[in-house]
Amino acid sequence: MDESIRITFKRKFLAGLIVTVPVVFTILVLAGLFKFVDGILSPFFDFLLGMHIAGLGFLTAIGIVFLIGIISTNVFGKKLLDLLEKIFLHIPVFKSIYTAIKQLVDAFSPESNSAFKRFVIVEYPRPGAYAFGFMTKECSIQSEGRDVCLKAVYIPTNNLYLGDIVLFDDHDIIYTDIQIEEGIRIILSGGIAAPSIITESRDALKKDVPDHITHAGRTR
Repeated sequence: MDESIRITFKRKFLAGLIVTVPVVFTILVLAGLFKFVDGILSPFFDFLLGMHIAGLGFLTAIGIVFLIGIISTNVFGKKLLDLLEKIFLHIPVFKSIYTAIKQLVDAFSPESNSAFKRFVIVEYPRPGAYAFGFMTKECSIQSEGRDVCLKAVYIPTNNLYLGDIVLFDDHDIIYTDIQIEEGIRIILSGGIAAPSIITESRDALKKDVPDHITHAGRTR
């Protein structure tokens, strides 16, 4: 009887832990972000108003970001931001940091030409092993008087922010119907969020693919 109670308690406790940990972790991350952003502008308002109002700096930061978004979507604002960017890029240390961060952020922007194009599956890093990746660019290589068209695929190796860039022939890429946002969730979850059935994109080229990878919408 005691053994049964211990087993039941252990199962219920683990079930509660699985539900609680993500919630608590999310709250802690959001609380930390709130304190960090609020702490940047709070000293200014504390000096201006002579008192501390929690959250005022955070709300102001949101307002500033929204205002910048409005400015960046009109012609005059774009020209102004482009001018400021050119000035910033002439600052040696700032240039290297800003460029790296901007390229990373642009990769997730659907409006950017440098954004991830497709969520794909490729045979990597060895035959018989498959990896998720993001197709980023198509490039042409001139070899022995002929052009070879290759696709650049970014394969995350450390969560999402570090990875390898590998060039593949189009026939070696499995295009999926998974959206970029869902693909990002799959990578960040360590594959847990991956669907049990992966559907090949309808506009993908017809090519031979291993049978153990399911393509629900494939036409042979």
